[in-house]
Amino acid sequence: MPHLPETSVTPEQEAAWAERFGRDRANLVAKNAVSSVGIRAAARVPEGVAESALGFDVEVPQGDRTDQQRSGRCWMFASLNTLRQHVIARLNLKTFELSQAYPLFYDKLEKSNWFLLNVIDTVGEPLDGRLVQYLLQDPVGDGGQWDMFRSLIEKYGVVPKEAMPETACSRNTREMDKYLTRYLRGCACRLRGRAAEGATREELLQIRTTMLADVRSLLATCLGEPPRTFEVRLRDKDDNLVCHGSFTPHDFFADVVQVDVKRLISCVSANTADKPFNRSLTVSRLGNVAEDGQVRYLNLPIERLKELALAQLTDGRPVWFGCDVDQSYVRDEGLMATECLAIDQLFGFAVEGCLDRAERLDYGESAMTHAMVLEGARLDEDGKPVLWKVENSWGKDHGRDGFDTITDDWFDQYVYQVVVDEAYLTPEELAAYRSDPIELAPWDPLGSLA
Repeated sequence: MPHLPETSVTPEQEAAWAERFGRDRANLVAKNAVSSVGIRAAARVPEGVAESALGFDVEVPQGDRTDQQRSGRCWMFASLNTLRQHVIARLNLKTFELSQAYPLFYDKLEKSNWFLLNVIDTVGEPLDGRLVQYLLQDPVGDGGQWDMFRSLIEKYGVVPKEAMPETACSRNTREMDKYLTRYLRGCACRLRGRAAEGATREELLQIRTTMLADVRSLLATCLGEPPRTFEVRLRDKDDNLVCHGSFTPHDFFADVVQVDVKRLISCVSANTADKPFNRSLTVSRLGNVAEDGQVRYLNLPIERLKELALAQLTDGRPVWFGCDVDQSYVRDEGLMATECLAIDQLFGFAVEGCLDRAERLDYGESAMTHAMVLEGARLDEDGKPVLWKVENSWGKDHGRDGFDTITDDWFDQYVYQVVVDEAYLTPEELAAYRSDPIELAPWDPLGSLA
């Protein structure tokens, strides 16, 4: 064999590593287990699972479990599930569900407009530059943020699920997203081409209008036409007719849902060096409804996020939250708990433990990937949470009768965002939220969409 440079893996090194691996009984047991059942099943700690037995001191009743199916609409489902709780409680309903296809239609339309405006804004940037390539990567994905949902319902209102039910393309958005993305990338190509030929911004904006008409046509084909008016008949648990009549989406939101969404503040916890606590943050070019601008967060320590969430739950109100859902997750049992999977012990060195919370954000290991609803908490003798009850949007057969649980330690590690009423924030925190925000790069981990 020819001489190998010092940067290569040599046969001698590989043989020595293999010999060392084979000498360790634990390695051989781990190899047999993992190769047979997989990493997480082999690393499952039954005592850790047992410590997360059910039972909650604070609990907010919700309706029947919802199912986003094969779509990335968790942020919409979580948002609508927080809104519907107000309707269920006020009208004494057994269950109730708002249409998820309705905001999906308008989110895709608004995201398309947002994307085309960004294309027009960056026609002078190189096509192969990081910014333009980032914009082209996923122009109308299913994910979103709380602020984006608030913008949608303030502009378009809400409707009951019966008024705009699911379609094949809302239950599984892959094909719709694929062809809409392809069309929009073609639009970007044409807009940049016209700009290179000397078209003015006003001319490009007019071309964009024609393109958006095509986008809306595609969405109507896939999702159906959103209702302008609809009839409602709601009966309470005693079969009394408690809501009836004809509504517009705006009327239904104002008269039936009755939630002042302007009061709901998005609080995050990112302890990286570039994100000071008690400061307002935004993410460049992240949003959907053009006239509302970019998202805004208040960055707070993780313990403060837990205090705010528990305060709102104690008052009988669910809490929208965002997390990195797949970390330390025993999915079949609906349990997110760092103590339930012994990954580092299985491999014999630090794998999960090789990065702390801030390092995971900085090095691309973690970000907010999923939004759900906190609907309960178990407390210790000092009134501190030890276990949280979570309403997911993966159907009634998922997890523990359709809901998940997360341990408080998992909350410390992988929860990044809660949305709470401004009444729970201090005057100083509200002032910080309303101050001029620090603008983060579009690809910052806080720009990830649930």
